[in-house]
Amino acid sequence: MRTKLKITEGIFPMPVLMVATYNEDGSVNVMNAAWGTMQERGTVALNLTESHKTVKNIKARGAFTVSIADAAHVVEADYFGVVSGNNTPDKFACSGLTAERAETVDAPVINEFPLCLECEFIEYQSNEYGCGVIGKVVNVTADESVMVNGKLDMSLVNAIAFDPYTHGYYKVTERVGNAFKDGLALKK
Repeated sequence: MRTKLKITEGIFPMPVLMVATYNEDGSVNVMNAAWGTMQERGTVALNLTESHKTVKNIKARGAFTVSIADAAHVVEADYFGVVSGNNTPDKFACSGLTAERAETVDAPVINEFPLCLECEFIEYQSNEYGCGVIGKVVNVTADESVMVNGKLDMSLVNAIAFDPYTHGYYKVTERVGNAFKDGLALKK
């Protein structure tokens, strides 16, 4: 038997993405965005409304970064989702985190988040099915702490995921299989 649930953003896990930009005065702005994904290998799609300070900054600067939030910084990540840059222009400073300029785009990299995608703004889309920022990934960097033998080890990232049913955050840490390989055992 199955239980009927309320319709919500019902895909789990949803990523907890930290979208970072520069404000007009050069200060750092970060927002928490769970509605984001890779549209294709080198393209990011973020479902964000134009009222977000972050979207205004992306359009003005033509760039943004997307970092994967980690369990060590769940409080800061959540803070970036509950406080608006429209109302609190110094919200990044209040977080206690640090940033440096991205290597390839006019946007900040948040030092404490271990994995970061640097993106060039492509376009803003808005239609009856949603709205959002589309960006081209031009560089990806990872902190040395999540690298093993020159390769990214996602279990060390300690990424967090958003649960839209109970509004919880969960750690995504353990590898349980090999994509495009394990299923071959069922192939006849």
